[in-house]
Amino acid sequence: MTDDELSLRQAMIATCLKMNAAGLNVGTAGNLSVRLRDGFLVTPTGMDYETMQSGEIVAMDFDDRYYGDFYPTSEWRFHSAILKARPEVNVVLHSHALYCTMLASCRMGIPAAHYDIASFGDDHIECSGYAPFGTPELSAEVLRALGHRKACLLGNHGVLVLGQTIPKAFRLLQQIEFLAHHYIGTLMLGRGVVLSKGEMNVVLERYKTYGKQPGQFERSDAPAEFQIIPPERGGDRLP
Repeated sequence: MTDDELSLRQAMIATCLKMNAAGLNVGTAGNLSVRLRDGFLVTPTGMDYETMQSGEIVAMDFDDRYYGDFYPTSEWRFHSAILKARPEVNVVLHSHALYCTMLASCRMGIPAAHYDIASFGDDHIECSGYAPFGTPELSAEVLRALGHRKACLLGNHGVLVLGQTIPKAFRLLQQIEFLAHHYIGTLMLGRGVVLSKGEMNVVLERYKTYGKQPGQFERSDAPAEFQIIPPERGGDRLP
């Protein structure tokens, strides 16, 4: 095992602990995978994150073979399916976050009640149909519900998010749980307003450059207000 792989395994355990500590998961539920060379690393089945050791993280290839002395999570199939189908994705994070799971148990997705839904690449989040955990049928449901998005709810089950890095996936888990909580609150108040397709198209366009700094996008792709030469020492007024 290389030093880089050891650090990655340790980061996976730390993230699972952080997920539980933040109230985004409970007990041994949930799981995490990270792309590695021609396969991926994934958390083992049924082990407490508090006592998990780096050597217990399981290596798998895309021919459904695992390596080492520990079985992978029972959900390994959807991790493998997603990583094979979405080459731009490096991390799959699954949890039983409370508010997401409440909506999933009602087979409800999350509409554009808040513009931050655009973080996930669309104007809504879908909920999959139900299939028993760990089955090929669930993997098929997950891929359908995900589409091109970075997250979906799993019918009567929970939520999963996709990222390029572990920290980005964790932030998306925080965001989607906020959106689920927020949406449930609007339903309770009975006064929620869902943004229109046109309104969300504007937001989605703006999200293409959201969070980027000079040097992170081509000048021609920058939003109009940033199509200026950045000052070396500040002082220029933005339009």
